[in-house]
Amino acid sequence: MKITNSTKADIPEIFRLYAEAAAHQAKVGATVVWPTFERQLVATEISEKRQWKMMIEEEIACVWAITFEDEQIWEERNADPAIYIHRIATNPDFRGQNFVTRIVDWAKVYAQSRGKEYVRLDTIGENLPLIQHYTKAGFNFLGMFQMKNTDGLPAHYESGEVALFEIKL
Repeated sequence: MKITNSTKADIPEIFRLYAEAAAHQAKVGATVVWPTFERQLVATEISEKRQWKMMIEEEIACVWAITFEDEQIWEERNADPAIYIHRIATNPDFRGQNFVTRIVDWAKVYAQSRGKEYVRLDTIGENLPLIQHYTKAGFNFLGMFQMKNTDGLPAHYESGEVALFEIKL
């Protein structure tokens, strides 16, 4: 297993994994299903070295993005030094291998190397299996929150409350 930055050549596979994730969300009855994300969003993340991939042999097993600010979602907590993980999407051929735990291990080292004190993520809707999955991976579930401003965020953020999670380093 190797974790490295995604490249522009990975964009088609990233979007295939996003589509697979959305189909899986719909299949398991998630209250919120991912929309089609903007290609420019991913291209920007790649150019800023904030889009990541986990490789197993020669295949992309999982992708995710990070950011260093997330003011609309985290509001006043955004002032804390943190990295924020977004859009974890697993290749269906590798599902069930607990990649979130591996991402958490990587994120802790990455965050500390950049002077951050928290690793955070969010999900939309009260998805109890996902909440349990993230807490099992080491995140503290902070609760459900109504966002004040979703302007400019991907469309699924307009669908309800956001579940917030963090790990204090």
